[in-house]
Amino acid sequence: MLKKALLVALPLLYAAPLYASHPLITDDTGTQGTGRFQLELNSEFIDDEDGDLEVTGGEVAAVLSYGLSDNIDLVVGLPWIWYDVKAGGATLVDDNGIGDLSLEVKWRFFEYEDHGLSIALKPEVTFPTGDEDNGPGNGKVSGGSSLIVSKEGILGRLHLNLGYMRNEYGLEEDDLFLHNDIWHASFAGEINLTADITAVGNIGVETNPEKDAEEDPSFFIGGLIYSVTEDFDVDAGVKWGLNDAETDRAFLAGIAARF
Repeated sequence: MLKKALLVALPLLYAAPLYASHPLITDDTGTQGTGRFQLELNSEFIDDEDGDLEVTGGEVAAVLSYGLSDNIDLVVGLPWIWYDVKAGGATLVDDNGIGDLSLEVKWRFFEYEDHGLSIALKPEVTFPTGDEDNGPGNGKVSGGSSLIVSKEGILGRLHLNLGYMRNEYGLEEDDLFLHNDIWHASFAGEINLTADITAVGNIGVETNPEKDAEEDPSFFIGGLIYSVTEDFDVDAGVKWGLNDAETDRAFLAGIAARF
C-alpha cells in the first residue's frame, strides 16, 4: 500500500522542471536582455484521487533568470515540495522538503522577425539538493534539453516545446520502478484580451515515470496573466488531467518581477 501511495504522488516527486511564463508549462523563446534579471515565485496546489487513495500537496518554486546577452539567459530554480497521501482518511505519507536545484541556459539561436518566428534551445542540469529517501529528489545529477519554437501574431503568441530529460536515481528501488528517459511535448497559446491581461491555454503530454504504467500523463491548463506594470506580472490558472495518469486538478498562481 505504501509503494502504491508513493507512485500516486509521482507527479509531484519526479516532475521534470520546465519553467515558463507561468501558469504555462510550455516555455517561450523570450529572454531578459543583457544584464537584466527576472525573479519568479510560482506555486502549484494539487488534489488527486486514485481509488481509495487521495493525494494533496503542492510546490512553491523560486526561479531567477539573468540575461547573459540579448539572446541567452541563465536560469536557476529551486522548488519546495510537500505532499500528503491518505487511504480511507488515514495518513500513509506526509512529508515536505526542498527539491532538486535546476540550472538552465536558454539560447534563442534563430529569429525570422518578418514572420514573428523564433527558435531556442534550453539545456538543463539538475543537482541532487532534495532528499531522495523522502521523495522530493532524484539523488543524482540529471540532465536534458528542450527545443522551443515561438510564433508572434497580431492577437497573441503560439509556443511549441519538445523536451527530453535523463533522470538518474540514487536509490535502487527508484531505478527498478522508474523510467530514466522522460520525453515531453506541449503546445501553448496566448491571447491579448487587453493591453494588460493575457489569456493562456496549454496542452501537453509527458512520459509516465512509472515503468509499469499503461498510459502517459496528459494535461490542459487555462489561466490569465495580468501585467500590473511593464516589469511586474501576476498570474493564476487551473490544470486538469486529461487521463488517469495525470493529477486530477491543480491550482496555479505566481508572480514575476523584472529589473
